[in-house]
Amino acid sequence: MIAFHNVSKSYNFQAVLSDINFKISPGEFISITGKSGAGKSTIIKLLIGEEKPQKGRVIFGPYEVNRLKPNELPALRKKIGIVFQDFKLLQTKTAYENVAFALEVEGRQQVEIEELVPQMLDLVGLADRQNHFPHELSGGMKQRVAIARAMIHRPSVIVADEPTGNLDHQNTEEIVNLLLKINDLGTTVILATHNLEIVKRVKKRLIVLDGGKLIKDTEH
Repeated sequence: MIAFHNVSKSYNFQAVLSDINFKISPGEFISITGKSGAGKSTIIKLLIGEEKPQKGRVIFGPYEVNRLKPNELPALRKKIGIVFQDFKLLQTKTAYENVAFALEVEGRQQVEIEELVPQMLDLVGLADRQNHFPHELSGGMKQRVAIARAMIHRPSVIVADEPTGNLDHQNTEEIVNLLLKINDLGTTVILATHNLEIVKRVKKRLIVLDGGKLIKDTEH
């Protein structure tokens, strides 16, 4: 499904990734870890076409991402749900409206929105909080809304970039369990984190980056 072939990326002549090679199969759960600046976020930016490598190829299904034109990127990004550390919720909209907004901007019918949004909020355990605004929700609940929004297009891949960075231990556990549940339902999950306790908790495939190099790719 996903492949990085000899990918290198530099900023201002400073190497961020050097000759990165790996493949991800459909349905995998993979953790990418490393210290701050190791290249985790750059891999995500390359995958969604936000950045292009100086060298190498980035493959996502039928797409060679590094060759896509700007007007071709939206079709790719519909297949990838992104979850961020800082939630990126609209503060003046309820949990329901934040998730619905992702469908509204692409012109989906209201009847379809009214069917899909409650299903997704129920999946993340927030069926009883759909009319709450972000300031009325805990950090863990905000992240659940963000995950529901990322899942609303039924993407084949969820990419979570430090999704527990602002959460306490209990909420971290709940978010990790939710990502594992989503993976069990068949969605590929890519989790970028510097938290080794999470990596130990999920017990899934692990890629370790250090100084822009891939130094470990292990099954567990």
